[in-house]
Amino acid sequence: MDHSQSSGNDLDGVNQVHNQRIVVPASLISPADDYGKKENYSWFATSQIPTDLSIQLQDVTFQVHKFPLVSRCGYIAQVEMQNSNSNLEKCLKLDNFPGGSETFEIILKFCYGLPLVLNPINVAALRCASEFLQMTEEFEDGNLISKTEAFLTFVVLSSWKDSVTVLKSCETLSPWAENVQIVRRCCDSIAWKVYKESSKPGEIIDEESWWFDDVTTLRIDHFMRIMTAIKAKLLKPEIIGSCIMQYAGKWLSDTDTEAEGCRRYSYSKNEVQINILSSKRQEVSLGHSKEQRMIVESLITILPAQEEVVPCKFLLWMLKVALAHSASPALISDLEKRVGMVLENADVNDLLLPSYTIGDQGKTLNTPDECTMHNIDVVQRIMQYSLMHEQQQHHPLAGKFNLGKLLDGYLAEIARDPNLSITKFQVLAEALPETTRTCDDGLYRAIDLYLKTHPSLSEHDRQRLCEVMDCEKLSLDACMHAARNDRLPLRTIVQGRVQAS
Repeated sequence: MDHSQSSGNDLDGVNQVHNQRIVVPASLISPADDYGKKENYSWFATSQIPTDLSIQLQDVTFQVHKFPLVSRCGYIAQVEMQNSNSNLEKCLKLDNFPGGSETFEIILKFCYGLPLVLNPINVAALRCASEFLQMTEEFEDGNLISKTEAFLTFVVLSSWKDSVTVLKSCETLSPWAENVQIVRRCCDSIAWKVYKESSKPGEIIDEESWWFDDVTTLRIDHFMRIMTAIKAKLLKPEIIGSCIMQYAGKWLSDTDTEAEGCRRYSYSKNEVQINILSSKRQEVSLGHSKEQRMIVESLITILPAQEEVVPCKFLLWMLKVALAHSASPALISDLEKRVGMVLENADVNDLLLPSYTIGDQGKTLNTPDECTMHNIDVVQRIMQYSLMHEQQQHHPLAGKFNLGKLLDGYLAEIARDPNLSITKFQVLAEALPETTRTCDDGLYRAIDLYLKTHPSLSEHDRQRLCEVMDCEKLSLDACMHAARNDRLPLRTIVQGRVQAS
């Protein structure tokens, strides 16, 4: 480094950046004596021969000699030939140059004959940039394309760590990294290493999760490529499901705090307090929501088809995220069917899927039914899918009675919603056949909570609501409670007294 024009306090590092020169040995390149940074945004090469080319890249201007670049870069040679006077324009602007000015600086030094240092951090950008500049063997033996290709093939792809590092560096190099097959080769290499190690006999899932931490740091499209390649190699679906769960936990937000358009509720005696997020916040989080939607939709598409490869709790959480970010209706339906297949393992709290006003759809809620706290329609469809799945089995599910308890517990939770119509409550209560309930105590509790929350119901409506319950299936304690419950219609009270006696 030559800092002869710097002030005496350059050693403090403040002014060195303004006048930084790189001495180029005459034996390496004759046109340039040194090459460096003259000002904050200007790079130059000086020699006895004046520079004859100015290259503008982003906010940096490179003052260089034409010959070293033309002799290695087909792109610049082609631009020169297109000029009628066979002279390259004094100023050339490079738009959308992969890797930016830092990568171009390394290429300039390579063209001037300085040593090239390749590593997993810069090789992808240099490979893409060399493709942009057409640095093929036609112009120079051992040109940059061949050097970067050799490094990728023999160094990067043979190493797990380097393959992951290069793949992460490709996230800012689209579409060039795809076009020169860096992404595909790295994904295939990673997938093969996962399959090779995970297929060793005697290993269990916990031991096979050694690769989760690295793979789940990747961008969703690259993660998808790897998981698709792994699935094609028939790796155990339980392992794929575990990795998807870890990725979702790392990249998907908590819908209760970050999903835009979510309506917040809190109980206050018999009233419900609703807080609509401000439109300003919805606008700020719109981009985040689109990213979240892309991630959750991608993860749904690669979930293994086998039952119980992921817990029902996780599927319901994914469904909540998908609803919050307005995912594709077809993918939401797919999730609902998956939940229905394992619904007997669900928990009531996991079924409490909030209703959302979707910010990017601008949906307006007009009726009380649309303002319910929880998305009851989704749960009703899940119940129907569960029944359909049971009917398709040669041996009915052993946990079918759990569905009755689950539904009654869910009804008790949503009964406290003042906007829940009696029709919705009744239809959902009758969603399961009577054979799924051996006792109607849970259903009675839900009905009582609904009547308590809706004290203005007419006698007719109260009677209509109680018709979904079979008093003969009530326990003695429930019958005694019903006999003294003045919220019930008279006919039900009489039946309760008869049963209690």
